[in-house]
Amino acid sequence: VQLQASGGGLVQAGGSLRLSCVASGSGFTFRLTTFAWHRQAPGKQRELVASITGGGSTLYADSVKGRFTISRDNAKNTVYLQMNSLKSEDTGVYYCRCGVDYWGQGTQVTVSS
Repeated sequence: VQLQASGGGLVQAGGSLRLSCVASGSGFTFRLTTFAWHRQAPGKQRELVASITGGGSTLYADSVKGRFTISRDNAKNTVYLQMNSLKSEDTGVYYCRCGVDYWGQGTQVTVSS
């Protein structure tokens, strides 16, 4: 499984970004697989931001509830993370995860205050 994350960048506080994660390869069925976004801020441990099951059930960290939305497009093998009302504490490297074993390369999100 290969995961290609994109969409990060520099944004002012209060702004929005949309991250994308395209999954490819063999050995998995995209529409049945749980995906997640994690993030790691400098000097901190990696943390779960949001996840979505094959059935579309979602889970969010308390810190992003009401601001972030995870979604998936099974036809495009792509998972998205829409991030609104961004705060400086959202700064970090965002990683896409497929199942329990596969991680993307990460995309940097920097929110300036």
